[in-house]
Amino acid sequence: MSNQAIDKAPKPSQSGMDRFLNFIERAGNKIPDPALLFFWGLLIVWGLSALLSQVSFDLVHPVTQQEVVVKNLLTGDALASFLANMVTTFTGFAPLGIVLVAMLGVGVADSSGFIQTGLKKMLNFTPAKLLTPMLILVAIVSHTAADAGYVLVIPLGGIIFHAAGRHPLAGIAAAFAGVSGGFSANFIPSGIDPLLAGFTQTAAQVLDPEYIVNPLSNLMFTGLSSILVVCIGWYVTERIIEPRLKSTPVDEDAETAPDLGSFTEIESRAFKWAGWAMMAGIALLVFAIYPEDSPLRSPEGEITAFTAPLMKSIVPLIFILFIIPGIVYGRVSGTFKSSNDVIKAMSDTMGTMGAYMVMSFFCAQFLVAFSQSNIGTLLALYGADFLKAMNLPGQMTIVGMILLTASVNLLIGSASAKWALIGPILVPMLMGVGISPELSQAAYRVGDSVSNIISPLMVFFPLVVVYCQRYVKTTGIGTLASLMMPFSIAMLIGWTIFLLAYWALGIPLGIQAPYTYTM
Repeated sequence: MSNQAIDKAPKPSQSGMDRFLNFIERAGNKIPDPALLFFWGLLIVWGLSALLSQVSFDLVHPVTQQEVVVKNLLTGDALASFLANMVTTFTGFAPLGIVLVAMLGVGVADSSGFIQTGLKKMLNFTPAKLLTPMLILVAIVSHTAADAGYVLVIPLGGIIFHAAGRHPLAGIAAAFAGVSGGFSANFIPSGIDPLLAGFTQTAAQVLDPEYIVNPLSNLMFTGLSSILVVCIGWYVTERIIEPRLKSTPVDEDAETAPDLGSFTEIESRAFKWAGWAMMAGIALLVFAIYPEDSPLRSPEGEITAFTAPLMKSIVPLIFILFIIPGIVYGRVSGTFKSSNDVIKAMSDTMGTMGAYMVMSFFCAQFLVAFSQSNIGTLLALYGADFLKAMNLPGQMTIVGMILLTASVNLLIGSASAKWALIGPILVPMLMGVGISPELSQAAYRVGDSVSNIISPLMVFFPLVVVYCQRYVKTTGIGTLASLMMPFSIAMLIGWTIFLLAYWALGIPLGIQAPYTYTM
């Protein structure tokens, strides 16, 4: 067939979803590099703060009971403070420390071959058809270990899919959907449960001073939501994302797919010794936290409370629990000849994190300025007032609350900060129409999860872009946003319907969690 005939051949028509996602990708990739995005965002916040500081908004903060005033960040004192604190703002940027410390241990485990051999065994155990749901399920459970999923599960998703002959970006997207999109879905209680319950209780006591919220009031809902998130993620990954990625080739010089077929006798022996080393470390940890007066527990004797030293030590524990078996595996298999090889593995890992560290510098400065300006607070409170003024029926109010939370989440990433801000408005408001604080909290958790994966301002979003660039160097913010948009839309619709159906059927939300509130 001639080239002219080929040119005249009709091109396959694109679906409406494909055209929409292509638009998102093209528009998003025109956005500057994440580091520049945060730099320009910083300048915009400065400018807006100077303009809006001249306006009186007549809004009262629900927690401090003080008038919300936009702070001018372009005054001499504000700029002097910005310069004086620039270094500590960067070094105090929490995600940076989490990522770098965890990656030191993971890098050693990866360079030694421990992780690859573990993946070989996992793939031999997991049927190919169940690889996607298994990955998403592991991503959901990773919430128990704070932000560990971002530095462990998401990059491993790319490695696993690449090794299985599937597109690595699909694995990264599926894992990201489980870790971040399904943030409020988990079978296992975690520190976020008592944290949110504390804010919900405080908000409820604005109307009812004696009201108590159980920290596990949403446990059954979040547990069953895990099944929903796995099913949605499984469908979207295999029916939408992977077909879309067929036209996106993996770079020729990208990280090669590890051979996860068979493993040698020495690899098996090294993995066994490394596995025993990891199990010994876990056993010591269990032994250390078992006593009720363990120093790793909170003053109240709890393990999962945010005040518990154990929860604050998750990242160092990840470092220890990966570096020890990594070293053992390396020594037994021969990949580590001396201690210098271990240090080199750490150095090589840090060498791959340069772009993330640059982004983190500008991100930290932007987030501090955005918080200090009170612009985010202003937008959130106006959104809550708008929802209150609409005076919708109960079910519609819950839907509106989910949409409001998802929208605010694009501007304020912290789950606790958002709930501390809008909870004292929304919880008493819904109590006034007979909706319990526990149901309001469940709706908030849905909205807080579904838009995480499409927000470039979410602190781990640029890190996921870096993971994608290991395989497709042209990956930008738009590429990742277009990959995650189907997950976000499907979860928003599916999870909202699930909550409404859950409510209609009267299935318990959790422990001591009514649906209604009677004045």
